[in-house]
Amino acid sequence: MNHEPKGPLAARLRQRKYELLRRFPIPEDLLPGSLSLSHLRCGKPTCHCANRKDPGHPVWSLTFMVKRQKQVQHIPHEWVEQVQRRVEAGREFKDAVREVLAANAQLLVLARKQRRR
Repeated sequence: MNHEPKGPLAARLRQRKYELLRRFPIPEDLLPGSLSLSHLRCGKPTCHCANRKDPGHPVWSLTFMVKRQKQVQHIPHEWVEQVQRRVEAGREFKDAVREVLAANAQLLVLARKQRRR
């Protein structure tokens, strides 16, 4: 496509697109999915979690998809803060990519409309 759309809307879309592209180079340590906390009972009759009022042992899990299959990995407590930051950064990156793709689609539509005139 060698016809670039013109006008203030096209300029704003391109400006936002390039701002996002500059802001989000692909970091190597992003993580997909979500991090969640659940509680499990270990089954030992003498453990505190055997008491019904006790929520159980905290277990952190990272859930993500690989080749259309759900993966769940337990995360050690001492990794939780770092993994949460990497998951959030991955989410922000994916949002920025979606926004760039949407801007590209809007620019295509705008170029097509302007070509008709």
